[in-house]
Amino acid sequence: MSTEQEPTTPQDELSQALPPEQPEGDDHAAALDELQDRWRRALADLDNLRKRHAKEMDAVRNEERARTAAAWLPVVDNLDLALTHAGADPSAVVEGVKAVRDQAVDVLRRLGHPRYEETGVPFDPAVHEVVGTVDDPDTEPNTVVQVVRPGYGEGSRQLRPAAVMVSKRQE
Repeated sequence: MSTEQEPTTPQDELSQALPPEQPEGDDHAAALDELQDRWRRALADLDNLRKRHAKEMDAVRNEERARTAAAWLPVVDNLDLALTHAGADPSAVVEGVKAVRDQAVDVLRRLGHPRYEETGVPFDPAVHEVVGTVDDPDTEPNTVVQVVRPGYGEGSRQLRPAAVMVSKRQE
C-alpha cells in the first residue's frame, strides 16, 4: 500500500463537494420551494422595514414639533406678560411688544429661517415678491426701495419671500 495520493484537478474537487445528483424533477421542485421561501421572507423583511421606517419618521416628526413648540414658549410667555401690563404706561407696553417681536425673530433665525428686509438691493425674484412700483429718480430701476412685509429663510429653506416695492424705469 502506498501513501501517495493521485493528483486531483479542480474538476475532481468540485464533483466531490457537490451533493449526489437527484432526479431532475425533485431538484427543480426543491429549488423552487427554496426560492419561494426566500422570496416570502424578503417580502416580510421589506414590510417590516416599511413599518419600522414609518414609526421612526413619526417619532422624528413629533420630536421636531415639540422642539419647535418649546422654542416658541418664551415668546408666548412674554406676550402674556405684556398683556397683563397693558393698563400700565403705554410706552412700556410698546417697548415690551418690540422686545417680544425681536425674540420671535430670533426664534425663527435659530430654526434656520433668518429675517431679511434690506432696501437698496437689486430685485431678486427668488427672494422678493413685488407688490408695487414707485417712481424714484434717485435709484436704479428694479431696485428694492421699500419692504412692505419682511421675508424669512434663505435658499431652499425659504418660508416666504419679502413683499417689496421696487423702483421702475423712468419714461
